[in-house]
Amino acid sequence: MKNRLSIISMVMALLAFFLVTSSHQASADEKKYIIATDTTYAPFEYEDNGEYVGIDMDLIRAIAEDQGFEIEIRPLGFNAAVQALEAKQVDGVIAGMSITDERKQSFDFSDPYYSAGTTFAVKKDSGIKSYDDLNGKTVAVKTGTTGADFVNSIKDEYNLKITTFEDSANMYEDVLAGNSDAAFEDTPVMAYAIKSQGLELEIPTDTEEAKSDLGFAVSKGENAELLQMFNDGLANLQASGEFEEILNKYIGEDATVEKADNSFFGLIKANWQQLLNGLGRTLLITLVSIIFSLIIGMLIGLMSISRNTILNGIAVVYTGIFRGLPMIVLAFFVYFGIPSMFGIKLGSTAAGIISLSLNAGAFMGEIFRGGVNAVPVGQMEAARSLGLPYRPAMSKIILPQAIRIMVPSFINQFVTTLKDTSILSVIGLVELTQTGKIIIARTYASGNMWMIIGIMYIIVITILTFISNRLERRLK
Repeated sequence: MKNRLSIISMVMALLAFFLVTSSHQASADEKKYIIATDTTYAPFEYEDNGEYVGIDMDLIRAIAEDQGFEIEIRPLGFNAAVQALEAKQVDGVIAGMSITDERKQSFDFSDPYYSAGTTFAVKKDSGIKSYDDLNGKTVAVKTGTTGADFVNSIKDEYNLKITTFEDSANMYEDVLAGNSDAAFEDTPVMAYAIKSQGLELEIPTDTEEAKSDLGFAVSKGENAELLQMFNDGLANLQASGEFEEILNKYIGEDATVEKADNSFFGLIKANWQQLLNGLGRTLLITLVSIIFSLIIGMLIGLMSISRNTILNGIAVVYTGIFRGLPMIVLAFFVYFGIPSMFGIKLGSTAAGIISLSLNAGAFMGEIFRGGVNAVPVGQMEAARSLGLPYRPAMSKIILPQAIRIMVPSFINQFVTTLKDTSILSVIGLVELTQTGKIIIARTYASGNMWMIIGIMYIIVITILTFISNRLERRLK
C-alpha cells in the first residue's frame, strides 16, 4: 500500500512540476511575447509546410526583428484567441482583427495596418448579382467577423436567413453544396480562396461594403510597450517599403499561388508528416490523461464505496459535477476561466490534460465503484469470517476480481477520451482534429480531409478494441 501511495505521490508531483513549468514558460524571457492568431484565415494567416505564414505572420515577424523582441505564435482560432487575450493567456492577437468601438472597450489597438471591405460570393451561374437578389435567401457567415456583423445589420431589410460557421472553408463548402446561397467574407480573404483553390464561386460586381481597419490588439491597459513597438515597427516597415512587399507577396497583381493536389491520396502525400504529428500528439495527451484519470478514478471509487459519509459525499459531488459538465465547457473554463480568476497561465497542452483527466476521472470512479459492487457480497463475508481485516480482504480478494470486470469499461473510456481530444481544438491544441482544420484552411478540401481524419481515428480505435478483446480473453 505504501509503495502504491509513493507512486501516486510521485506522479502527482510530476504533474505539479509540469503545470508550474508550463505556467511560467512565457515569463522566462521578458522580451518574448505570446501572440495568438487564427491560422485559418488566408491570406492573412495560415499554415504551409509546418510554418505559419501570411500577411499578419510576415508582418509581426518583421516588426519583432525591427524592434528586437521575440515572439511565440499560438494558433487558437479567432474566438479562442480573443478569449485568451481577455484571460491574459497571451500578450497580443493578430488575426485580421477589425478595430471596432465595441472591441475597444476590452482591448487596446495598434495603428491600422490594412483596410478591408466585406463582400459576398455566390455559386457560379447562380444568377445572384445584387443584394435584392438575396432577398429571403440563406447566407453563410463566419462567427466573430466584420462580415457577420454586416449581415446582421441588413438581415431584416433583405429578410436573410443566417447560417454561422467557425471556419471560412466550411462556409464556402456550404455555398458550393447549395445549402446557403451566398457567403460573406472580407474581400481579400474571399478573393484569395477563389484564386488559390479554383473554387466554383464568383464575386458579383459592386458588392463591397462595410470597410473596416485591421489592427494588432493587446488587453486593455496591458502591454503598452509591446503596442508601441508594434506601431514603431509598422511605421518603419511602411517607410522602407517592406510592408508593401509583404502585401504584394500575397494579394498583389503578380502574387502567385501554387495549386495543390487536393485529391484523397494527394492530401495524404503532401501532409502525411503533419497528420502523423497530430496523431502522435493526440495519443500522447490521451495516454497521460488516462493515467491521471485512473488515479483520480481509483480515489473517487474508493471514496464512493467507503463507509465514511464525508468521503462518500465528496465522491458523489465530484462525480455529479464532472459528469454533468460538457467537455467543451470544462476545457474553456480550465483554459480561460482559471487564468482570469487566479492569474495562472496555462499552456493549451496542460489545460487539455487537466480537462480530460477531470472528466474521465469521474467516469473512471463510477467504473471502479461498479466493478467492486459487481463482486458477489459473499466474497467479502467469507473473507471476514476467516478473520481477514477489511483492507486486506479488499486488496487481496475483492479488487483482483473487480479489475477483471472493469477492463472492458476501462478500454471503452480510453476510446472515449481519445475521441474527446478533438474537442480540445477549441483551445488551440494542435491535435489530429485541429491539424485537419489547419490543412483545410489552406486547401479548402473539406470532404477528403475529414475522410482521412476519420479513417485515422477508426484505425486507432480498432486497434484499441482488438487489444481490449485479447486482454479480456486472457483475464478470463
